[in-house]
Amino acid sequence: MTTINAHQLGRLIDKTVDHMGSEYVETLHGIRLDVDAQYLYAVASDRYTIAVARYQLNADEQQEPWARTIPATYLRSIREWLQQIEGAGLVTISTVEDRLTFKSPHSELTISVSPGIEFPDWRGILRLQVEQAVDGSETFPALNPGFLARFNSGDTVRLRITGDDKPVLFFAEDFLGAQMPTKHAGLSPVGKEDFNGAHQAWLWTLAAGAKDASLDGPAFEEDRPRYEVTTDIRKTGEALLRQTLGSGWDMSGKSTRLPDEFLAHVIGAVNGWSAFRYLNALYNADPRAAAAIVAEVADELDSGEIGEFAWDAAKKAGFDPQKWHDDYEAHRKERAEKDAAKAETAA
Repeated sequence: MTTINAHQLGRLIDKTVDHMGSEYVETLHGIRLDVDAQYLYAVASDRYTIAVARYQLNADEQQEPWARTIPATYLRSIREWLQQIEGAGLVTISTVEDRLTFKSPHSELTISVSPGIEFPDWRGILRLQVEQAVDGSETFPALNPGFLARFNSGDTVRLRITGDDKPVLFFAEDFLGAQMPTKHAGLSPVGKEDFNGAHQAWLWTLAAGAKDASLDGPAFEEDRPRYEVTTDIRKTGEALLRQTLGSGWDMSGKSTRLPDEFLAHVIGAVNGWSAFRYLNALYNADPRAAAAIVAEVADELDSGEIGEFAWDAAKKAGFDPQKWHDDYEAHRKERAEKDAAKAETAA
């Protein structure tokens, strides 16, 4: 059993919720509560980012280590339940097999969890990154994270940290920016003011992680339904490249014995590569426009009406989709007649 006040538990969730994985990665679609002898941790990762928030437990409390992942579907209910408790009100968290129970003096909330669900060795992953950052440098500027979002212009940016009391520089194609450390705003950093101090503060936690931990592996990859459409521009590009390569591999496979099947693979490869090149060119020209069109196309594909959309687009562009349809039907009829004649001759 673990005890924490309602306000602090809510903060742990709020600090990590934006980092959890998508609904197509069951092992990452939620927040991991992880308890050791000293801390209660909330951990979330989408493989691109990872976030850990911790709360120091009462030293007198005999705490047995445990870990459970709260599925994303329950997070809203938990936050609403916590809001009904006074911030200083204590909440006890207990685990019984496939149940996680949150109990306050006047109410309780029980949710279903999967005790055996796999989760990354977050201690090991962060241990490796932190240890690699121990290079003797004293550069460790304090930044207001609220300002970082202002540099999200849709471009991929590169960073250059210039010093403790100097701005962090942001570079992108046709873009240059800088963010001043909090010292320039009259604010002092909260907590340890140097990297070695911060490293020491987390050393006990990270020491329990494996040195070869990673987020690679099938358990942490998306299990997206075959025809599920994504609105993420990076995943869209990945899907197009996989289609191109997959169709290319299929061209030399056993399924290419029939001309029609070979042609289908050729068309799949050509269209996949063409779409990727067009998307990549649009992204380089205008990342926001590329992201917007990917989201718009995803909605159109999800609607199941792309035939109607294509027909309207052809007419709007000045083409004659009815003629295309008539030519297609004539081709099918001619082909059917040829196949029938071949069958009659063979008989």
